Amino acid sequence: MLRIHVAIATVGRASLARQTIDLLAGQSRQPDGVIAVGATDADLAGLADSPMQPELALAERGLCRQRNRALDLLEGKADVVVFFDDDFVPSPDYLAAVERLFLAHPDVAGITGNLVGDGVRHGGYGIAQAQAMIAAQTLLLDPAIVPREALYGCNMALRMAHVGTLRFDEALPLYGWQEDIDFTMRLSRRGRLISTGLVSGVHLGVKGGRTSGRRLGYSQVANIIYLRRKGTMPAPLGRKLLWRNVAANLMRAPFPEPHVDRLGRLRGNALAFLDLWRGRLDPRKIESM
Repeated sequence: MLRIHVAIATVGRASLARQTIDLLAGQSRQPDGVIAVGATDADLAGLADSPMQPELALAERGLCRQRNRALDLLEGKADVVVFFDDDFVPSPDYLAAVERLFLAHPDVAGITGNLVGDGVRHGGYGIAQAQAMIAAQTLLLDPAIVPREALYGCNMALRMAHVGTLRFDEALPLYGWQEDIDFTMRLSRRGRLISTGLVSGVHLGVKGGRTSGRRLGYSQVANIIYLRRKGTMPAPLGRKLLWRNVAANLMRAPFPEPHVDRLGRLRGNALAFLDLWRGRLDPRKIESM
């Protein structure tokens, strides 16, 4: 048996985080602990009343800082930490499948689940909708184990023995755009990364509480270039992500989707390119924007 703890970083979405934590009661293999890390007491309001009895902690605002706080607190207590976004709905056997995979494959350092749906790309899903999608589609997913270069941060299970002193890069502030690529590319040097349809769920893609369009637009450029220089963003992937996002913002700014601030993102892209030209590009600049 492995000691499996679920960690959730949340800001400005206490009600949603409570619902996500409550859903863990439906796991066929219960977590050995749940920890929620907020930036203020308001981020954790009502979570103490959850039947899952989560441990509550505070950290300076920022996904990387909050996840690092969870890793620090779980050191020596957990064999596996499962990071869920506060809007991720796991399939009922998510934790059971993660445990079986880690026990069967000692060289595996990290696992990410195959998504039944990703609301980030479709304007967002509700919890009931996500549960219906999971019930209808989970058994249709390919159970094959697939090697991964990196893991998707909305749901990733990490073996703590491989994580060791590795931490998320706090130079990627607030929403931490591409922090999952950076962290798990470094983790891949310590063990295998995999995905499989045996582990699955739905990313709701809820918009509330996320960073502004201008800040995200700046991060879409600054974080990619920072990670390329750092060596944790493969060049082809970096080019694809950067130009795909910039092109989408440019083309859709005149007629944006209702849930996307395309003009704000485009302005952030432009500011980042200007800072790049000036030699002043820094992902941390968004904290003062």
